[in-house]
Amino acid sequence: MRDDGELRLRLAAGDEHALGEVYNLHSALVYGVAKRVTADAEAAWDVTQEVFVGLWERPLAFDPGRGSLRTWLVTLAHRRAVDWVRKESRHRRPPPVTEREGDAGPGVEENVLAGELARSVKRAMDGLPDTLRHTIELAYYRGLTYREVADALSIPEGTAKSRIRNALARLGQGLEKEGFFS
Repeated sequence: MRDDGELRLRLAAGDEHALGEVYNLHSALVYGVAKRVTADAEAAWDVTQEVFVGLWERPLAFDPGRGSLRTWLVTLAHRRAVDWVRKESRHRRPPPVTEREGDAGPGVEENVLAGELARSVKRAMDGLPDTLRHTIELAYYRGLTYREVADALSIPEGTAKSRIRNALARLGQGLEKEGFFS
């Protein structure tokens, strides 16, 4: 294992071979840390380059008395990668939503309420007698007219209408009990 203090002195003296040794020993680790933080290969290479250029330009910034060169390089890589992520997030942050844009579609609250309503309708449907439930399923879920419902069930059209009205009234009462209508 190389002596970090010796490498520091060689770097301070401008020894390019010392930089090559440090790069060969630690560049994969520095790149790996930068890649993990940035999740971007190109950014990780840029961070790696910045770390080693920084070491070359200011070798005395590394103090072997405070820790290993490896740890120091990893710390620099992590800091620079976090800085890159922060800078990118500022540039990629979506613009604030205006009221007009916000009206474009349902928000989370509306989606949650719609899901609750759908579950309540299903519970209310499950509570209907079979004759009423089947009539509603044909009329609303299959889109049949009164006449088509009557034909499908072999009942008079007036009976189909009254079953649908009765079923809708019961569904409304069930949903009202759950707080959807007042």
